[in-house]
Amino acid sequence: MPPDSGLTEIAHVIQLAVAPVFLLTGVAGILSVLTNRLARIIDRTRVLEGVAGALPPHAATELKLLGRRSRCVNLAIALATLCALLVCAVIAALFLGVFFALDLSMAIGWIFITAMLSLIVGLIAFLREVHLANLGLRISSRLNQNPDC
Repeated sequence: MPPDSGLTEIAHVIQLAVAPVFLLTGVAGILSVLTNRLARIIDRTRVLEGVAGALPPHAATELKLLGRRSRCVNLAIALATLCALLVCAVIAALFLGVFFALDLSMAIGWIFITAMLSLIVGLIAFLREVHLANLGLRISSRLNQNPDC
């Protein structure tokens, strides 16, 4: 075995780890969007709950919708975070396989598939939250058109 083979193998693993690192960057961006949406939901909930005694007639409906949106965003955040953790595990497994001369290809494959499934379900939860937010806008605009409802 040539003396550079260990260094070459590490360089190859670093090359393999670059794609998951870019995936982590994308997931971090998604998490940033999700946490901002959750913050806006919390802010709006506090405004509605802070109106003492003079709750507008649609406030209960809006609070219920905000609760549903919050659950969707929390699920999406949890799943995106799980995805990021699993991608980190893939990167670690790549290096551990080289350092200890282990064949972790099956484990790496299954961990990566699980990470992608987690991301897919998280994005579906995010899509559901966006749908609920749009539903809330339609309800709000309908109420504003006919204030006697």
